[in-house]
Amino acid sequence: MNKFFFIILFFNQIIIAQNFNDLLFGTESSLDIVSWNIEWFPKTNTTATYVQEIITNLEADIYALQEIEDTTLLKEIISNIPNYECHFKSSYYGGLAYVYNSNTIQVNSIYEIFTSNPYWSAFPRSPQVLDFSFFGNDYIIINNHFKCCGDGILDFNNSNDEEYRRLQAVIYLKQFIDNNFSNTNVIITGDLNDNLIDAVPNNVFQSFIDDNENYLFADMQIAQGNSLDWSYPSWPSHLDHMLITDELFDELQNSNSIISVIKIDDYMGGWNSYDYNVSDHRPIGLKLDFNSINLNSELVHNKRLVHVVNTLGSDVKSNYNGLIIRFFDDGTVDKKIILK
Repeated sequence: MNKFFFIILFFNQIIIAQNFNDLLFGTESSLDIVSWNIEWFPKTNTTATYVQEIITNLEADIYALQEIEDTTLLKEIISNIPNYECHFKSSYYGGLAYVYNSNTIQVNSIYEIFTSNPYWSAFPRSPQVLDFSFFGNDYIIINNHFKCCGDGILDFNNSNDEEYRRLQAVIYLKQFIDNNFSNTNVIITGDLNDNLIDAVPNNVFQSFIDDNENYLFADMQIAQGNSLDWSYPSWPSHLDHMLITDELFDELQNSNSIISVIKIDDYMGGWNSYDYNVSDHRPIGLKLDFNSINLNSELVHNKRLVHVVNTLGSDVKSNYNGLIIRFFDDGTVDKKIILK
């Protein structure tokens, strides 16, 4: 009986792998980020196999995940994918996780924000910050899972109102970025559980939308478009977002940059199969093409930046204004001038 079970499981894995042969997203010339709510992973006993194949085939540099219930199982499947690692918060765990390609992503630090009691209403799950370098440039990603539900009406007189709690989360996040990362490449992503196109009086994201010189929802056109392309088809609504700061506006405009909801269900025989086996959310992917940076030469040698100093020999970040000297893990050294 056990032998028969494992034979069935083996062939099931082969069939699943074949389904995703044409599922592609990441490239060697771009920074590829995917946000994905995997609905209390694992949803069924086949979910892990599906998720492993999806992550393998998408080939993103970073996955910001939500609703990871079984962290041990996620670690197990990520260990089967060459060059990928995962991270969870070790204290209070709110289901957030990062998976990243260790060949292309140098992690500087990962930490949570808004963890104390005054912020629990706005953030039932504390946002998780990934501070990383991608081929010599520094970035911040903030992974979120906002409070769900509500009636679509923003009630300023009710602190328990779901829309009001999401509004507070937006206000805190904007203040955090404005105060700490005003000149940094920042991406806010995750299941933000609200629509971008609500009318102004009820739009929890309005402060970001109004500050259009500094912030841009990269997926705004998706939200304004056909509901068939939204991230949460069951409602339907578009709840999973990618917000970037002005430092990344030019990269988003590059012809090879892409923002899209990735329709995994098209590779699984339709929405019902995907919803049953994997998640009620589709992933959303952001591809930022850096056509002014020669990534390929460094990728060929799998070079990773390990140390940066200025002309005085002091340690600095890789986006330091002026002449920097960069040291890589293969022993090579180069010089770079950054003018802001």
